[in-house]
Amino acid sequence: MNRAPAIVSPLATVPPGATRAVLEASARTLRDGAPATLAVVLETDGSTYVGPGALALFEADGAQTGWLSGGCLEPEIAQRAEQAARLMRIEWMEVDTRGDEDLLAGSALGCRGRLRIALLPLAALDGWPVQVDAWCEGNAPLRIAVEADGAIAVSTSTTALAQRLPADAVPWAPAQARWTIDVAPPPSILVLGAGPESTVLLPLLRALGAVTTLAERRPRWRDAGVFADRALDLTPTQALREDTRRHDIALVMHHHFELDREALEALASSPIAFIGLLGPTRRRDDLFRVLPASARESLLPRLHSPVGLHLGGRGPEAIALSIAAQLQRHLHGASA
Repeated sequence: MNRAPAIVSPLATVPPGATRAVLEASARTLRDGAPATLAVVLETDGSTYVGPGALALFEADGAQTGWLSGGCLEPEIAQRAEQAARLMRIEWMEVDTRGDEDLLAGSALGCRGRLRIALLPLAALDGWPVQVDAWCEGNAPLRIAVEADGAIAVSTSTTALAQRLPADAVPWAPAQARWTIDVAPPPSILVLGAGPESTVLLPLLRALGAVTTLAERRPRWRDAGVFADRALDLTPTQALREDTRRHDIALVMHHHFELDREALEALASSPIAFIGLLGPTRRRDDLFRVLPASARESLLPRLHSPVGLHLGGRGPEAIALSIAAQLQRHLHGASA
C-alpha cells in the first residue's frame, strides 16, 4: 500500500519589522529564567492581520511582545500559550472567523480569516538565545522549521539547534508534515552625523526592525548615540574604514557642510546601495561641486537627496517621520 506524500508548506519569508522586538524579548526572557511561549503563525487563509511566519511572545506574567491580530485573538492565544509553557509541549491552535456566525455572534470579530498557530515553549529549546544573538549580529535569515511530530529545527548561518518536543496530533485537516519560516536578517543602517532629528529617527528605525549605528564625534551631538544600537566616536571616514558590519543604508545628516562632504566622498567607494542626504537640493548641488568627478559618478545612482518622502509638516519630528517612511518603503519594496 503506497503512502500519500507528506505535505510540506512553501517557505514563508518574513521581513524583520517588529519581529526583531519579539526575538530579542524572547532571548532576554529566557536569560532571566522566566517561562515564555513563542507563537508562530504556520498558515493563514482569508483576511488576517498577519501572514505566515508572524511571531508573538507570551510571557508567564501576562506580558506580550508582537501582535497576531488587532488585539481580539490574543487573550485566547495567551491562555493556550500558558498551557504550552507549563506542560513544556507544543500546542497547536486554529482560530477560524470566516463564517457568518463569527461575524454576527460570539466575539463578532468580523475578520473572516483563519490562523493556524504553533505555540512553542521556549524553555524547552536549548540554546534559543544563541540563535537569536547570531541572527541579530549576522546577515543571514533565522530559519525555524516545525514538524507535525514535534521536531523543531532552528538555524542561522553559524548556529543550529534541533529538538523534538511532546505534541499531540495536529488538530486540523489536511495537516502538513512540516512548516519552514525564514525571518530575514535585520537591515543595518549607518547614520553619519546626529542632529535634532536623531532622538526621534533612531528609536523609530529600531522599532521598525533595523539595527542602527551612529557615527558622531562632536560633543554637542554625541549623546544621541544612546538612541542607536551602536555608537561610534569616529569621523565618517574612520567609521566606514573601521566598522566591519555590512550596512544596507547610509544616512548623511551632520547639518555641517564639510562633514557631509567628507561622508559623501567616503561613501562613494563603499558598496552601500542606498545613501540618503539630508538637506535641500541646493545644498546637494553645492556639495557635488566640491566632490571629485569619480565620487559624483559613483554616488549618483545610489543617492536620495533630499532624503525623505514629502509628507508635509516642518521640524525635526516631521523630518524624522519622512525619512523613516522612505526607508520602510525601500526595505519592503513598496511602490511610490
